[in-house]
Amino acid sequence: MIRASTFLRLNLRTRGSIFAPMTEQVQALIGKEFPCLDKGFVRLVDVMGDDAAIVQAARVSYGEGTKKVLEDRGLIRYLLRHAHTTPFEMVEFKFHVKLPIFVARQWIRHRTANVNEYSGRYSEMKDEFYVPASDQVRAQSSTNKQGRAEDSFAPSEAERIRTMMSTTQDSLYSEYQELLGTNLAREIARINLPVSNYTEWYWKIDLHNLFHFLRLRIDAHAQYEIRVYGEAMAEIVKAVVPAAWEAFEDYLLHARRFSRKELIALRSMLATVTPEDSALEAAGLKGREAQEFLAKLEELSQL
Repeated sequence: MIRASTFLRLNLRTRGSIFAPMTEQVQALIGKEFPCLDKGFVRLVDVMGDDAAIVQAARVSYGEGTKKVLEDRGLIRYLLRHAHTTPFEMVEFKFHVKLPIFVARQWIRHRTANVNEYSGRYSEMKDEFYVPASDQVRAQSSTNKQGRAEDSFAPSEAERIRTMMSTTQDSLYSEYQELLGTNLAREIARINLPVSNYTEWYWKIDLHNLFHFLRLRIDAHAQYEIRVYGEAMAEIVKAVVPAAWEAFEDYLLHARRFSRKELIALRSMLATVTPEDSALEAAGLKGREAQEFLAKLEELSQL
């Protein structure tokens, strides 16, 4: 049995390490509203941990001596570069998000978070609907079956479509109110409301899985409406864990995977190329990371 005084000392030591006091920059983010789309937002409700929490979790496995060899930034980069993901799970973010239902249905495909959503069974749905801005009213892409074209409709046609959407939303919400007036159960009255209706939820996720979410959702190929939310969250994450975010950009967000056949093609192209130290340094590759890169090039000859 642990004495209360012992537990208090353990707790204080923990809060001095994993749960270090928030910086003023991070404190300023708590509760700040990042507007998204026409009526939505992202707010950071709470955050547990930072770059130091990732390093501390890793050093439990790596041993105390690691601290004398690797700086925190270098260790974080090594962890992400080699897909040692567990230490990143030590950092958690809790967001309050207001978003259209159709965006929420895309979002919920990421099944690695804790979610609690506004309920149309218990509460009345709000008269808030998403209408895309004129520049987002576009034709179906001819090359992407699940996306829109790059060019917008003519302003007059875009406005006609926006008006049509808004009129339908108003009509359906009026019918919803009329059904509620008959004392029809809320869970039934809501079923004809469109997926443009706004909902809200609390969404809590660890950094490892949040990186996976952001890698997909701030990509240029992601649907615009969810990308807006991803970009707002990215701004928050970058401020809370700057070293981890830098590694995420280098090794995940802006990295590219190659198939075996693509690597064979690269081998042929690079057969006469000898990497120079100056070129490696200019690209920011040095030390262990440069050695790993050269080892990858050497592996191409074995394909």
